[in-house]
Amino acid sequence: MVTEPPVPVDEMIELYLGLSLEFHDMQQLFGVGDVHGALGVNERRLGVDASLDPEQHPAKLGRYGFTLAHEAGHWRLYRHLFQKRANQLSLLPEDAQRAEYVCRSTDRDPVEIQADKFAAALLMPREMVKTAWHKWRGQMEPICLPDLESKRRQILTAEVLRRGGLKQSENAAEDMVLEHLARPLAERFQVSAEAMRIRLENMGLLLRKKETTLFD
Repeated sequence: MVTEPPVPVDEMIELYLGLSLEFHDMQQLFGVGDVHGALGVNERRLGVDASLDPEQHPAKLGRYGFTLAHEAGHWRLYRHLFQKRANQLSLLPEDAQRAEYVCRSTDRDPVEIQADKFAAALLMPREMVKTAWHKWRGQMEPICLPDLESKRRQILTAEVLRRGGLKQSENAAEDMVLEHLARPLAERFQVSAEAMRIRLENMGLLLRKKETTLFD
């Protein structure tokens, strides 16, 4: 039983789900550059793009883990549907083994959204996040974006230097500030700052606006 982060999703994939984990050049296999993972359901194979291999690219550890958890979501929720699509796409062109489902990062199909939610819950369990938040903050009060106005410029400067650029939109700037705040927990859970920011927002621990009360 996992009682503290990080969640060992790669071990779960291989030992609990019984899937073979493999790295491949997905762009070469499928001819597009936004494929992060693919499932060979009938062959019980999970392919991940080689660019996410954390041993070769440590900075991609968060994306790697989320991709595994996302594919685990597909396996748990939808493999009975994918089995009906057998032999549609080749995972390894030199043999007859096939990928019944291919995940593209630009695909916003409801199935993909559900797999993202599954991945977030698997990697960042609600109670585990709450415990980590309390340990980090010393309380359960949320952080509100308006309360950070005096630190906003400093935070954005740090994030621009970290990322090498800033998208020119207010929403992007807000994301960067919140992801800066989420990064300590993201590192603890071995997920991306973006994934942790979204999880914390969904849990009401990071707020873009102050909640109004009866006395406001």
